[in-house]
Amino acid sequence: MESENKALLIEGAKAFGIHLDQETVDLFNRYLRELLKWNLKINLTAIRTEKGVVLKHFLDSLSVYPHLPAHSSLLDLGSGAGFPGIPLKIVEPSFGITLIDSVLKKVDFQRHIIRILGLKGVLAIHGRVQEKGIAGMMEGRCDVVISRAFSDLKTFLLLGYPSLRKGGLAVAMKGEVNEGELCLASKAEEVRYILRKTVSFSLPFSSFKRTILLFEKQ
Repeated sequence: MESENKALLIEGAKAFGIHLDQETVDLFNRYLRELLKWNLKINLTAIRTEKGVVLKHFLDSLSVYPHLPAHSSLLDLGSGAGFPGIPLKIVEPSFGITLIDSVLKKVDFQRHIIRILGLKGVLAIHGRVQEKGIAGMMEGRCDVVISRAFSDLKTFLLLGYPSLRKGGLAVAMKGEVNEGELCLASKAEEVRYILRKTVSFSLPFSSFKRTILLFEKQ
């Protein structure tokens, strides 16, 4: 990782109350190297520069950290190349992380990263959360269900609901959110949530607008 991008990562993480020591920065550097290498052959992400990955993947993933309970079990839906679950695990080893994605090549990459970084307490599953076997395994077991641009908000809340324990959080990481999308999500009669918090911000060192929505399961 180039020194300027390393500085972006370290200083950007501070904006979310996260101190990155050298060992942790090294883990992110290995993650970055492998992502860019794999991305030459497999379409893991449209972002293909070091700076882009640091800003739009690593820091975006870490932005939710201040809003998550310690020692949580997290289910990351549509986790793609491992975001936000793997960066969160790197900075908070106490999190138990389950990653789910329907694209096998992306899950293969996740498993590769988990292995080479030596991460414990992370499971990468190929499939969809609504599939019978996966749904049965996850039912009511998670403190947090999270997604980063996984689907529309209503679909995310519906799919995440069965896996959450009562009082657990469904955390949607979005761009700018309009009132229409929130209104549609609130009309999902099959589930019961209370919107506990809305956090709007720009990613550090950029103009990228982001919104974090935290819903509590009733």
